[in-house]
Amino acid sequence: MNYKSSFLIILITLLTLNSYSQQKVAAKYDYLLYVPKDYSKENKKYPLVIYLHGGGQKGNDLNKLKTYGLPYLVEKGQNFDFIIASPQCPDNKYWSTENWFETLFADLEAKYRIDKSRIYITGISMGGYGAYITALDFPDQFAAVVALCGGINDSDLTRVCNLSKIPIWAFHGTADDKIPFSETERIAKGLESCETKNKFKFTRLENEGHEIQYLYETNPEIYKWMLEQKK
Repeated sequence: MNYKSSFLIILITLLTLNSYSQQKVAAKYDYLLYVPKDYSKENKKYPLVIYLHGGGQKGNDLNKLKTYGLPYLVEKGQNFDFIIASPQCPDNKYWSTENWFETLFADLEAKYRIDKSRIYITGISMGGYGAYITALDFPDQFAAVVALCGGINDSDLTRVCNLSKIPIWAFHGTADDKIPFSETERIAKGLESCETKNKFKFTRLENEGHEIQYLYETNPEIYKWMLEQKK
């Protein structure tokens, strides 16, 4: 193989890796929204947290999102110091199927005062995958990622170094029988080879299974850590 052929292959590969989000069809997903109780009283910009649900909450009924996670806590009356947007993934789709993020963010940015240096994404199970994939597609948008029992697809491992630009806190139960613990392990291993060394926190939950949604309620350090991260 000559030099010109090698160069063309490398160029095509780079263009392909940088166009994942552009290849996806733009989509608008309905979402739940929470704004801090003092939002109308203070003329300031607020951090934004995008919360992605798991596979059991797909559909066109936003009330399904209130089963657990951040929408559940909001429904219970818990107050937060940041805006929360919780989109709903349609049936028969995944968070990686369409480019829903740009549409959602454009809508939020037009309507609410958002601190662009403090945009975060978090999710559990299918939503954990979604948090990683969205960060892979838009690595310059997020100040931090918190992923619970998530992972990335085989096809996305080639661009795992996109995640090295973003502080990440990952949680996974070693006894998870739905999404193997090894899914998070291989992300951690992949990041070790990246030129930019990522701030990757990996909390192993020994002997715990898939149902770790309780962390959103019982571990306030998650929110403290997120809010400390800035672009």
